[in-house]
Amino acid sequence: MSDKKIFLAEKDIPRQWYNLAADLPSPMQPPLGPDGNPIKPEMLAKVFPMNIIEQEVSTQRWIDIPEEILEILTLWRPAPLRRAFFLEKHLKTPARIYYKDESTSPAGSHKPNTAVAQAWYNKKFGIKRLTTETGAGQWGCALAFACNLIGLKCKVYMVRISFDQKPLRKIMMQTWGSECVASPSNETHSGRQILKEMPHTPGSLGIAISEAVEDAVSDKSGNSRYSLGSVLNHVLLHQTIIGLEAKKQLKIAGEEKPDLVIGCVGGGSNFAGIAFPFVCDKIHGDNIEIIPVEPTACPTLTKGPFAYDFGDTAGLTPLLPMFTLGHGFVPEPIHAGGLRYHGMAPLVSQAAVEGLISPRAYDQIKCYEAAMLWARTEGTICAPETSHAIACTIDEAKKCAKEGKEKVILFCYSGHGLMDLAGYDKFLTGKLTAYSMPKHKIEESLCKLKKFPKAKKVKTGKW
Repeated sequence: MSDKKIFLAEKDIPRQWYNLAADLPSPMQPPLGPDGNPIKPEMLAKVFPMNIIEQEVSTQRWIDIPEEILEILTLWRPAPLRRAFFLEKHLKTPARIYYKDESTSPAGSHKPNTAVAQAWYNKKFGIKRLTTETGAGQWGCALAFACNLIGLKCKVYMVRISFDQKPLRKIMMQTWGSECVASPSNETHSGRQILKEMPHTPGSLGIAISEAVEDAVSDKSGNSRYSLGSVLNHVLLHQTIIGLEAKKQLKIAGEEKPDLVIGCVGGGSNFAGIAFPFVCDKIHGDNIEIIPVEPTACPTLTKGPFAYDFGDTAGLTPLLPMFTLGHGFVPEPIHAGGLRYHGMAPLVSQAAVEGLISPRAYDQIKCYEAAMLWARTEGTICAPETSHAIACTIDEAKKCAKEGKEKVILFCYSGHGLMDLAGYDKFLTGKLTAYSMPKHKIEESLCKLKKFPKAKKVKTGKW
């Protein structure tokens, strides 16, 4: 019988992170300040410690992982690579489906891969307190876990709709010693302003980012910094440990390479983690299709323009070159809270511009149907975010069955859904809708971008 689980020994955990910025065919366009000029690293010093800023702007291909971080990561890493035999059998597909199981971390998702690294670098720099935002709560839990382990205080601004839908996430954060408040809140100027304009808003990641950034930079002691769970280069860098492990494990399983690599995508962190090491291989000649899957309720890559935009609602962050729906965009309160972000990571965006990745969008009914099939074949209950990757994997496996083609499919199982059962309950009782964001709402949200500098779609055209 073939192995269902492929493990690595702890000594085989990757010792370096991979930086896609070193290999992109076209160079990244720089973040811009309010005056339209490229920002300098020191301009970010009130938001991030300098050791993280150095990673953010680095174009070095490989960056060493400090031994102290590796020691903490071995609490759950290397994560298993599993083969979905039961799903394959159900679908009668010749495809071989593998998934990198990131649900085994203490917080239940891929997020601690960067939370531990960011907390460690902040502590080393002398920072005593971190602020952050969270959508579904996965990132907030991960940073709470990391700060508790490393010895930092932590405050989390959680998007209000998820704060209400997922109360157990707040309890997890409190268990690890962190404070969690619903966003928008009355605790920041930006939060109060938004509540004044939209008192019944479900909130958004952009709003929560504004609050967390404002909180950090307004701390007169200078001991607070902001921590982000996705989008920025250093976050995606830390997540590449996922794909680097998977490459080793596929070789153990006897697979030369995957034909398809799939991940759900909101800001870009778990997708980049599984995909970027394989994007590198594609740049250097491998024939691999790489698919980021987003919700139709927040179709950033599939319907948004590539433009300069703020990463937050209040405009406290630099302008970033990315696919965006507009920083004022407030998505519908779908249950995949971690995918409700208006923008896309600049590195993921540039990979899309280059044609290195092929984005898709699925509605939440299709995704919950896939999650149910997954649970009734492979047994585990996935996060609503992860169900997007599973839905695409099922489609591709069915296509292989129809065409009679053997393909190796790899996807990122980015987290479990044991804290998200309210969403499953609504699906099972017929209370969810297959919502797609109308074109006119996207156009309304994009109006503010007209005054910003234009981002150029620089690409080689090779892909």
